[in-house]
Amino acid sequence: MSAIQTDFDRIALLSADDGWTQNNHYHNFLLRSLPAKCESALEIGCGTGAFSRRLAQHAQNVLALDLSPEMIRIARQRSTQFLNIEFQIADVMSWNFPPETFDCIASLATLHHLPLRETLLQMRDALKIGGVLLVLDLFARERNVFKPEGLFDSVLNAVAIPTSVSHINNIRLNYRVLPKAAARVSFRAVRKNLLT
Repeated sequence: MSAIQTDFDRIALLSADDGWTQNNHYHNFLLRSLPAKCESALEIGCGTGAFSRRLAQHAQNVLALDLSPEMIRIARQRSTQFLNIEFQIADVMSWNFPPETFDCIASLATLHHLPLRETLLQMRDALKIGGVLLVLDLFARERNVFKPEGLFDSVLNAVAIPTSVSHINNIRLNYRVLPKAAARVSFRAVRKNLLT
């Protein structure tokens, strides 16, 4: 059992009865980006299933994955009224992403635990043509407020307005705030490789 799995099994036991986290604040914002007709959706790192349940109200079928058996147990327990959600215990790094299968793939507060480039490429390949990728995650901001990037990051963090910052062939990556300059340069390189 990995340390991450053990940690999230413990976190699952401490989670609120309603499954609320700070990420729930962004659910409506993310759901507005769903395709009009969403037959199949995948959530990576579903936790206790709060977003999976919201997604199931808009998609015909939702496959929700998490590494933590305890998270999946709680998600199943809280989602009994949703017959269109399938919860699976899975390690995304060894899970076989089926090609061109999903109209939507969502990842909330999960990508920072995974190798970004490899995971994004797998997600891209699993999306149907015109599919939507929804991402809400963390970034490491520039901490030195005496540098332009640090000051800029501090101002953005104070404002904290959800912003859609990138549209890549109908793949929308939604960030709370922009990443620091070095991360933006790195992301441009990844985006260039994704499109080739």
